[in-house]
Amino acid sequence: MKTLLKWILRIVLILAIAGVGIGIWKREEITRLSAVLSLFSEEKIVGNFSNMNAAFLSRTLPGESDTPSALPPGPSAELPAEVAGWINDRSLTALVVLKNGALVFEDYYRGTTATDLRINWSISKSYLSALFGVLLDEGAIDSIDDPVTKYAPTLAGTGYNDASIKDVLQMSSGVSFDEDYLAFFSDINRMGRVLALGGSMDAFAAKQNDSFAAPGTQWQYVSIDTHVIGMVIRGATGRDISSLLNEKIITPLGLEAAPYYLTDGYDVAFVLGGLNTTTRDNARFGQMIANGGRWNGQQIVPADWIDASTVASANTAPGRTGYGYQWWIPAGSQPGQFMARGIYGQYIYIDRINNVVIAVHSADRAFRAPGAHQQNEDMFRLIAESLD
Repeated sequence: MKTLLKWILRIVLILAIAGVGIGIWKREEITRLSAVLSLFSEEKIVGNFSNMNAAFLSRTLPGESDTPSALPPGPSAELPAEVAGWINDRSLTALVVLKNGALVFEDYYRGTTATDLRINWSISKSYLSALFGVLLDEGAIDSIDDPVTKYAPTLAGTGYNDASIKDVLQMSSGVSFDEDYLAFFSDINRMGRVLALGGSMDAFAAKQNDSFAAPGTQWQYVSIDTHVIGMVIRGATGRDISSLLNEKIITPLGLEAAPYYLTDGYDVAFVLGGLNTTTRDNARFGQMIANGGRWNGQQIVPADWIDASTVASANTAPGRTGYGYQWWIPAGSQPGQFMARGIYGQYIYIDRINNVVIAVHSADRAFRAPGAHQQNEDMFRLIAESLD
């Protein structure tokens, strides 16, 4: 009996030691998974959104400048009275407004500052669109009508087998993908856990085999489409997105702070939502787009790509918010009014008619509440039209 007890105690000790060893070995993965599970909690969301690299794998884009490009001060703007209530309702953390390229309003809320590198979520998609336009113009990619498998052959035989680059740019791949951010087992949240645990985003994309419609026939917002754009770019150039974006977009803009991408375990940038920047630098990017791709006398993004990518070309429902090539076009907009948009209230609103750019970061846990998006769009228009 004593011998049996000794063996049991030895086994328990071995299992305990093994458990501690596994815990140490997997400590980083466990920490990142824990961060995902508490990322949007009320008490942590503001701090988390300013410190994403503390919990996730990341890669810095060293494109900040010792002498950042100017955001010249303009006459201080007194924003409409309704703005104060909107800031509170939608849990804004930063608001930067440019008029004619000059900084006319800037403020930060909920303990954030101008130096915070904030998670952009799907604003990141619009940065990638700009990069794609540059590479298309340079000839690295032959045509947006090419099949994605021409540049990303690992997607052959998947739900992307018959999709063109244009289809994925317009979120019209027809691939079935559950984008419900509030459902634990949705595809978007399963993808988040793959990212947190250091898995492969390429492998995750290659597992998307089901379709709900033929490519190009129906619009449905599917974030994994943007990852496929990244796969196309990497396949076409043989380079990673981080270095390409840094070279083609970030460095020419002359940012004041080095942005960073969240990455998977293979150093692949989380292009569909992982770019972290300051709000002021988002305003710089937005003003460059508003200028038709020009900044400081340099044509960074081809003007014809800006024109093509920011019109409502996707087959969205009539009367609803439109979609271009990774840009949103609010319902009722005039040509030249469009925006980049990310979950939890991240925006770059561009009004080329009034020459206004509005950059917003938020921690809006109610971003999906009825009327939330409309309230934001209405406020952007109100601000843009109020400035002389």
